Amino acid sequence: MAERILIVDDDPIQRRLLEEAVKRFGHPARAVDSGAEALRILTAPEGQDVGLVVLDLVMPDLDGMAVLTRLRKAGIDKPVIVQTSHGGIDVVVSAMRAGAFDFVVKPVSPERLQVSIQNALKVASLETEVGRIKRAESGTLGFSDIVTKSPAMARVLRLGERAAASTIPILIEGESGVGKELIARAIQGSSDRRSKPFVTVNCGAIPENLVESILFGHEKGSFTGALERHLGKFQEAHGGTLFLDEVGELPPDMQVKLLRAIQEGEVEPVGGRRTVKVDFRLISATNRSLLDMTREGRFREDLYYRLNVFPIWIPPLRDRKEDIPDLVRHFIARFAAEEKKRRLVGIDGEATELLQRYDWPGNIRQLENAVFRAVVLADDVPYLGADEFPQIAAQLGQLPRSAPATLSRHPAQFDVSVAAPAASAPEAAAPPPAPVASLSPMSGWSPDPNGFASGSGPAPFGFLRSLDANGHVRTLTGIEEEMIRIAIEHYGGRMSEVARRLGIGRSTLYRKLKEYGLDDTPGVEAAE
Repeated sequence: MAERILIVDDDPIQRRLLEEAVKRFGHPARAVDSGAEALRILTAPEGQDVGLVVLDLVMPDLDGMAVLTRLRKAGIDKPVIVQTSHGGIDVVVSAMRAGAFDFVVKPVSPERLQVSIQNALKVASLETEVGRIKRAESGTLGFSDIVTKSPAMARVLRLGERAAASTIPILIEGESGVGKELIARAIQGSSDRRSKPFVTVNCGAIPENLVESILFGHEKGSFTGALERHLGKFQEAHGGTLFLDEVGELPPDMQVKLLRAIQEGEVEPVGGRRTVKVDFRLISATNRSLLDMTREGRFREDLYYRLNVFPIWIPPLRDRKEDIPDLVRHFIARFAAEEKKRRLVGIDGEATELLQRYDWPGNIRQLENAVFRAVVLADDVPYLGADEFPQIAAQLGQLPRSAPATLSRHPAQFDVSVAAPAASAPEAAAPPPAPVASLSPMSGWSPDPNGFASGSGPAPFGFLRSLDANGHVRTLTGIEEEMIRIAIEHYGGRMSEVARRLGIGRSTLYRKLKEYGLDDTPGVEAAE
């Protein structure tokens, strides 16, 4: 959804005209008649939804210049477009010095206002993103930099803020792609160790024979190929934070050494003669249940209790879909700058609704990649539409407007869908099979919870889906059952032909019919 715009003008006719124009541009709008009311909104929690302010300079009681001054003192950096009937150069200079982004003279044309709004929103997004990147690189990224409005994530941030005030070991749990490392960096950036080293170790990506050397270091000549002394990750993190990602992947012998390093605050490099004292803040993360692994004997119980002192669980994106609009705007700002899409400033309501209906099994990382692809696909447009997300639309069973008229000719355009293979030329004795139905964008079909096509239009016969309605891979039995149904209908119930085309024996086919409850399907030949 586009950014909300606050309109401040004491003239009711002008307010109404601006409000209608802003809505035509695709932005939700809110209009107020005084500077005092605008300040109240912008300084309250509801002001977080405001992306831009259109401010009249000449108003009774509190004029536009006073509003700009108070906004600057309050540290509110919303972009402001000022407007007035008097466009003298001295007025323009004063407004710009007070913090205005742009200046328009009444009556402003819709085209001029739209360009000004788009430029202001784009610059604001870029400035926010650049600031976030600089803080991440300097190790000062904080919880205010995390894009979220979810109550579930608000609890996560509160826990993180409390944990940042101490050196307590933290275990961050959650599915892949939910942002575990981002929370760890925010804890580091909000603690006394900000600006100190933040060392990340992906425990699942280290070859087993190199784990000890990478974590604890080695001395020159300690093993074949050790041509020089190497500091381990623990020593690199001295004075800062060590982030062990996917800690459940550590081999058992390394779990013992990790336990000693945590308890004693010292490590022993491979080939070293004495231990080395290290001062580090430990944050661990996992997408698996360490408790279950401990019960199964695959993770040391003493290490589990040493790591799980302060647990933080991050909910998946499907449980906090209210974060999707802001996350999408955040990604658009970054990728539009990288791909030089200068006009692109946001996403329209239809596309936002499409993304919020999807369950995102890959969480924020999958959403990020989907937006990146959409930005690359986008033409010279200001807002991303549903057509830029064909993969998501296909997984939800909703074809974009620009889909080809017959999907069976272009199955590769949808990663999640596979057209049923066309039968080879029929023998002379067998009548030709019925043609596969083409799939029109106007057919209106969508998959039911079992993954079959249904909807207002005709079902696309001969078309198989590899993913269910929630975006997860369907079971092999479900696909096999549907394939047998298609073959039976395709060849008019002639079981010899069905078995031959499926590449199985007739006895196997009749056994599967019985298993799937298809043996009483009308038109099916009885077993001989």
